[in-house]
Amino acid sequence: MHGLQALLAFSETAKRGGFASAARELGTSSSALAKSVGRLEDSLGLRLFHRTTRRVTLTVDGERLFRRCQRVLAELDELQSEALGVRSAPSGTLRINMPIVFGRMFVLPVLARLAAQYPGLEIDARFSDAYVDLVQDGIDVAIRAGDLQDSTLVARRFASQQLVLVAAPSYLQVNGEPKAIEDLSAHRHILFRMPTTGRDRPQQFTVRRKTISLHPAHGTRLNDGEAMVQAAVLGMGLTQVPDYMAVADIAAGRLVEVMAQHRPPAMPIHAVMPGHRMVPPRVRVLIDALEASPQGFVRNGNKMKLNL
Repeated sequence: MHGLQALLAFSETAKRGGFASAARELGTSSSALAKSVGRLEDSLGLRLFHRTTRRVTLTVDGERLFRRCQRVLAELDELQSEALGVRSAPSGTLRINMPIVFGRMFVLPVLARLAAQYPGLEIDARFSDAYVDLVQDGIDVAIRAGDLQDSTLVARRFASQQLVLVAAPSYLQVNGEPKAIEDLSAHRHILFRMPTTGRDRPQQFTVRRKTISLHPAHGTRLNDGEAMVQAAVLGMGLTQVPDYMAVADIAAGRLVEVMAQHRPPAMPIHAVMPGHRMVPPRVRVLIDALEASPQGFVRNGNKMKLNL
């Protein structure tokens, strides 16, 4: 148990970036936590943290141990839950990261039902369009749209979203409606600046059954999807957004979809988790609820799509 406590002290310190915040989470003192981590370093013969007066950061050896430690602790949580017979009643804190608009519209109602169903379950929901490091930030589940690049994550696809190119009728009346890909260069665009990279998200289209990416050189750049839709309603140009963001304005006549014949393939939406062999009950009930949710999603054969 002494070794397990040291690993827990190390893991929580790594997640919180300091002994003080980790100690508050574990209900102990900073000095006790620091001594526990120090004994772990001595026993391993490794330096796990770079220490400053304000913060601690992981060394290369510390990062390697942290990733393995997360897997071990998650499996211990699962084993403890099974031993206590509480698989049907998840408890603890479910930490989830999700895109801002999609999360508010479709995931938050699912979380509300889970919170009502399981009184012992606490929700720590983080809304952000930036990609996060699940292990480093202690996230149980992240909702991500598009193709996945991190092969170390476990992913469950539960939905898809369609990108649409839209503009206000007033903008099209003045500037004309684009009919072909070549016409787009003559138009103003409202572009999404990706918070993780600071780069513009490319626009995607299907041309002769192939997906192409365009990078408009000029336009208004925003880092918020709802602001992009509002900018389009105000006549600032063309913008490409997920269909669920624009559906209300299209129905009300404030926006018009253009070049629908060049829509790109639907983007998958996944729930991604760190690569544990075992999934904690609090995570399992969320994944099951997302896949079975009657609000927002309908099953279309083997494919999930948004029910708009």
